[in-house]
Amino acid sequence: MLLVVTYSRAARRDLRNVCRGHERTVVRRFGRAALFEATAHGAFLSCRLRERHSDDVQVERTRPFNEFADIDATVREAAAAYEAREEPSTPYRRFAAGTDHPDPEALKTRDLSEGR
Repeated sequence: MLLVVTYSRAARRDLRNVCRGHERTVVRRFGRAALFEATAHGAFLSCRLRERHSDDVQVERTRPFNEFADIDATVREAAAAYEAREEPSTPYRRFAAGTDHPDPEALKTRDLSEGR
């Protein structure tokens, strides 16, 4: 997918207009940003916005996050356990202390591109 982010009022207006005119190419709209399908048409619309608004439009290529392929089970299990905790106000650092759950600092420094 292509993530298009706008940084000016004029660019947001044109993004809205593009999204309305090409609904089949738009995966999702977020106000000042939108996801386009990773097709030549999505690229064309993205480039058109960049051409018109230059640095007021940022385009990034993205791919969906697959929690079963992109991270190992310990991270998923830690997230599930943390959401099921008895005290909702307990910070993750305290929750994970003394358990097998990943350390919060290790989670912050681990890049998803490292794989599982």
